Amino acid sequence: MYDTVMADDSGLGAKHALLNPYLNERQRRLVAAADARFLGHGGIATLARATGLSRTTLHKAVRELAGNEVPPERVRKAGGGRKSKAEQDPGLVKELERLVDPATRGDPMSPLRWSSKSTAKLAEELCRQGYTISARTVADMLQHQDYSLQANRKTREGSSHPDRDAQFQHINEQTQAFQQRGAPVVSVDAKKKELVGDYKNGGREWQPKGSPEKVRVHDFPDKKQGKTTPYGVCDLTGNEGWVSVGTDHDTAEFAVQTIRCWWRQMGSKAYPEARELLIMADGGGSNGSRTRLWKVALQRLADETGMAVSVCHFPPGTSKWNKIEHRMFSYITKNWRGKPLESHEVIVNLIGNTTTKTGLRIQTGLDSQIYPTGIEVPDEVMEGLNMEKSEFHGEWNYRILPRPT
Repeated sequence: MYDTVMADDSGLGAKHALLNPYLNERQRRLVAAADARFLGHGGIATLARATGLSRTTLHKAVRELAGNEVPPERVRKAGGGRKSKAEQDPGLVKELERLVDPATRGDPMSPLRWSSKSTAKLAEELCRQGYTISARTVADMLQHQDYSLQANRKTREGSSHPDRDAQFQHINEQTQAFQQRGAPVVSVDAKKKELVGDYKNGGREWQPKGSPEKVRVHDFPDKKQGKTTPYGVCDLTGNEGWVSVGTDHDTAEFAVQTIRCWWRQMGSKAYPEARELLIMADGGGSNGSRTRLWKVALQRLADETGMAVSVCHFPPGTSKWNKIEHRMFSYITKNWRGKPLESHEVIVNLIGNTTTKTGLRIQTGLDSQIYPTGIEVPDEVMEGLNMEKSEFHGEWNYRILPRPT
């Protein structure tokens, strides 16, 4: 039996309040138990009042000091502590997984099949089924089950053409052959249409704190300025390009006019001896492989320049592999992020000032011509084209030669 020592509760309380921030749970109770043993009779009650620990905890701590019940590296005995919700009710995990992913769990009638599956809604539905759980616990359980917040990812390209890889190989071979001969190789495409005016533009721009640039609340097109369609030509060899900022429709004639502008402003200077041109284009849109007006406009271009114009179209569903998307358009988007496209002049200047560390140079101009839609090309006009189709997928690969004057 220990000698009884009278102690002041407030002094002990101050001592333990000073030490507690530096001790873990086990260390706090053992220090309190050591003081209780030192005080002797009444020590347990005194330390319970001074520290706020329960007498049961202190009695257990005294036994720990006497018998080393818990290994030194542990805070409590193996299996000690409050059980998790998943351990208390194994069925809770299965029910949560069924709510999160009803399609793969075979439950098309799940109550959250057509709702946002936030942790709050998941917890609400579990509580409705008789479980007691919070949104925070739902989040912890999902993370423990290797779930995470994820956005949609564009990976499905639709049905793949059986000759898709062979067409890419053909494009690669044609590109290398033209470049070895010193002939220009360009990638063409139309960028997505943009609203002209003080509209919100994606991205962020440095501004004084609390002073963001103010734009319209609603994205209704301005009747006077409307939309614009930038159409680009990317010279893959020279790492430069041209973009026409169109104010009318994106038609085949607008696309070929952009190629004509590139040749006059940039191409003819970079390739003064060129007698042929290779164009890589998507399979659809204004420069589609089935668009008759595209071929007619290219014939006019070939006649004007005296160059043989070869075209290779990408297979269906592979437009994201078009080089202009990664070599030009992506940098244009980065350059004007967070800036409202208030006018055509602003768009032209933002595109023209787009550069990269690799030396990309872009020239641009405003094309305010009218390009009517719905123009039909009769068969006799198509028969008058001086066009040679490739033996390999002639609908994708063809060559338009200048017609004799």
